[in-house]
Amino acid sequence: MSRPTHVPVALERVLELFAEPVEVAGERAVVVDATLGLGGHSEAFLQRFPQATVVGIDRDPHALRLAGERLAPFGERFAAHEAVYDEIADVLDRQGVERATAVLFDLGVSSMQLDVAERGFAYAQDAPLDMRMDAQGPLTAADVLNTYDVADLARVLRSYGEEKFARRIAENVVREREREPFTTSARLVELIRDSIPAAARRTGGHPAKRVFQALRVEVNDELRVYERALPAALDRLAVGGRIVVLSYHSLEDRLTKRGLRQVTAETAPRDLPVVPEDQRPRFRLLTRGAEQASSEEIEDNPRAASVRLRAVERIGL
Repeated sequence: MSRPTHVPVALERVLELFAEPVEVAGERAVVVDATLGLGGHSEAFLQRFPQATVVGIDRDPHALRLAGERLAPFGERFAAHEAVYDEIADVLDRQGVERATAVLFDLGVSSMQLDVAERGFAYAQDAPLDMRMDAQGPLTAADVLNTYDVADLARVLRSYGEEKFARRIAENVVREREREPFTTSARLVELIRDSIPAAARRTGGHPAKRVFQALRVEVNDELRVYERALPAALDRLAVGGRIVVLSYHSLEDRLTKRGLRQVTAETAPRDLPVVPEDQRPRFRLLTRGAEQASSEEIEDNPRAASVRLRAVERIGL
């Protein structure tokens, strides 16, 4: 198995946003990397904030092992937990932490998973149709392709990949699997290309991109997990603490925008001269809309091209 590489996205901006709350918290600072991956962000936190403890969460045992090796020199300042990030409250309880100082969500598929062909996440290489972030997970991409009926498969491709030709692709998959079940990515990529009109293939990037995204989201239940994880993280954030979310497609970003809007909006009527304490927002936005990577960062790290960064700070309990 090839050894993956990792260049953290939006690293300097994340460090800038976390600097103030970590400095205020001092030795009590706890930074949660809810999507540890290969530990690139966590390594930077440990280097930049020598007083802080970093708690890393990942569902992928392979990622945890590699990140653990990378971060071993930091000793007890780093703690890794094998968990899905909607279990953040349980992780903090096990760590003996009441409230986090800062939390990072770097959503989507990690560089490690894309770079290791055997995982089946990348459409550019022929590989088994797996796509599980946790190798013990019950569902693979091949299972989805070979067992879902046309309606369910089209729903997945349309809802999670925003694929315009979802129905046509689903019908072709169901027809072709009767001849031979789908096992590797190359055959699926060829079917997708043949299912999409030539004019549509010339725009919007690789024709398989949206389908592979949809399958990955379905296999790992990503959006439903994130819908639980964001409020769980907000609930365990200290006053003055901050959460940063890096999203890479519109579905994640819409969930983030909606979730942060809910906790930063006032619930009191606008004409009240004084807003009661219990109706004031407990969080404030730190970003105006979604921030994007600079052209310089995109040139250095092409995976930053689609990132959307949003952040909030807790201002009250």
